[in-house]
Amino acid sequence: MENAHLRLGQLEFRQSTDKISTTLRVHCDCYMGEEEERGLLLSIFGGDTEIAAISAAVAANSAFALKYPGEDGEISLCVRMGENAANMRGTILIPGMSHPVRHLVVVSQTLRQNGIDGSTYLLNYSPQVAWALMASVMGLPARPEWGSWVIDQLDLQHRISPLTGFGCNPYSIRVTRDELLNTLSRGVRSTDLSFPDTNGPVPWPDFTVRDYFQAACSAV
Repeated sequence: MENAHLRLGQLEFRQSTDKISTTLRVHCDCYMGEEEERGLLLSIFGGDTEIAAISAAVAANSAFALKYPGEDGEISLCVRMGENAANMRGTILIPGMSHPVRHLVVVSQTLRQNGIDGSTYLLNYSPQVAWALMASVMGLPARPEWGSWVIDQLDLQHRISPLTGFGCNPYSIRVTRDELLNTLSRGVRSTDLSFPDTNGPVPWPDFTVRDYFQAACSAV
């Protein structure tokens, strides 16, 4: 954890009136977004005053300046989280500190509707998780072993794209439920996808959120 602050981003919010100008800065450990200032997920931490003010600014769909370290130097973005973004607050207790650190996670309405409008977002991409998420959210008649073939088809169609991100490995998959059903139908007709010999429940692999984030961190 030595020099961990050098691997964090910084979120800045400025507000000016006729009589006063205010600038607030907090640390950012994770960001996921699309082009044109469209933020999807934001994770920040700071003091009570800063987090309360930024939470109110998010509710007003205000703009923020975000800076974070990249491979070729510092990256600067102007970020908005959109209308109806959800705020989730938490508290981090650190031994030796008299006051707790406040943690704020902001999730956009677009991300809360993940997979519904033809776009599936993944904070840390892997083909297995991508297929499991799409099958679950879209209610597909699917089997886990079909995932490799389906993901390959989507990749060939250039439907899988990296997103802007910091502290994660975010991707989006642009495909609707009807399009996936057509892909599955084509795979079954071509015998690239096969049904089991007997009827019964479809067992999907078990994984926890903790396992998922540990795997993502080890891959970075």
